Amino acid sequence: MKTAIIMGSTSDLAKVEPAVSILKEYGVEVNVRCLSAHRAHAGLSAFIEECNHDGTEVIIAAAGMAAALPGVVASQTVLPVIGVPLSGSVLDGTDALMSIVQMPPGIPVATVAINGSKNAAYLALQIMANKNDALKTKLLEDRQNMEKAAMKANEEVIEKFK
Repeated sequence: MKTAIIMGSTSDLAKVEPAVSILKEYGVEVNVRCLSAHRAHAGLSAFIEECNHDGTEVIIAAAGMAAALPGVVASQTVLPVIGVPLSGSVLDGTDALMSIVQMPPGIPVATVAINGSKNAAYLALQIMANKNDALKTKLLEDRQNMEKAAMKANEEVIEKFK
């Protein structure tokens, strides 16, 4: 299992690191790059081409402001691309969100919440789980554990207000 995570700037690293941690916890190989769609387009294209041939199954692309990165990545691959809009501008990431979700027909980018790299990782895992039964089983077990924790919290609230 292999994913790539691309961010447009090193200032995005702290917002992307949670996704790297989650993917590695599940045993996924993660190739992380900092390649701006605007300032490093040749390097970006070369890396996407590498992903197209090296067994990468999903690409996560995180960007803020104009957020062209996820769309540029999607335009150069048929691998699933998950866009993570990042905050950081005056518009707190809504500019990036709108940029990423407004892709033209035929070049889709799945999009998660602003600064939602954790959900990007989980979505990538779900995509990969379609071909990996062990991963699917682990995800289902983790969901069951989340439900148990939520029900325990509910019971504690009920007890508190009896």
